[in-house]
Amino acid sequence: MLTNVLLTGRPGVGKTTLVRQILQELKDVPATGFYTVEIRSEGRRLGFRVVTLDGQEAILAHVGIRSRYRVGRYGVDVTAFERLALPGLTAVPRAHLVVVDEIGKMECFSPAFQEAVVRALDADTPVLATIALRGGCFIEGLKSREDVEVIEITLANRSYLARELASKLRERYCGQS
Repeated sequence: MLTNVLLTGRPGVGKTTLVRQILQELKDVPATGFYTVEIRSEGRRLGFRVVTLDGQEAILAHVGIRSRYRVGRYGVDVTAFERLALPGLTAVPRAHLVVVDEIGKMECFSPAFQEAVVRALDADTPVLATIALRGGCFIEGLKSREDVEVIEITLANRSYLARELASKLRERYCGQS
């Protein structure tokens, strides 16, 4: 039985797009969590915004943020991220799916986020997450858990994965009801 799904792949391959397609396929399934979107201006990526499944938004990282937490040219606003993203990762009684997009370097600056991810994976509600292709001990540890299926998104498989994974997650959801 499908428990937790960790989607990985190179940057720009379509992990977030796939998560959003799966959510569209499962629009009748109560879900909680967040996804990230790029902030662009005149064709340039300036940062990333975190968006909760109930529509709240905050800037996660931006070239204009001064922070001791940095990934490349982006300053990361750990406080805003925690304030917005963490509540959706805790036990939400009506949720039948927890979405975490993404478990990456920026998000892992938050020890509270790391703890919330582990608690979510340990819980009975299935988790659909994206995770960095390569990472430190925390990321590699999550990928090696027995209760996760790690799926690498490629140009060859991304077109059919949304329906396939939505179907498997729906089976899990119906089994919980």
